[in-house]
Amino acid sequence: MTAEIVNLRQVRKQKARAEKERQASANRAKHGQTKATRRHEAANKALDKRHLDGLVRDLPNVKAADKTARDQDD
Repeated sequence: MTAEIVNLRQVRKQKARAEKERQASANRAKHGQTKATRRHEAANKALDKRHLDGLVRDLPNVKAADKTARDQDD
């Protein structure tokens, strides 16, 4: 019966890498979005912004409107 010779330093590093990958995978599942989802959300946000910008009314200059109102009163 022969035992397999292992380098303990390498085993520790492999174990640490596996733990980091497991944590990264959990974080991706918990917080991440796919690239397609991010692009879809950005496109919807831009579309909504364009729509709302189109609904904004241009208000006349308040000082000019106030001056014409005073002129009409005289």
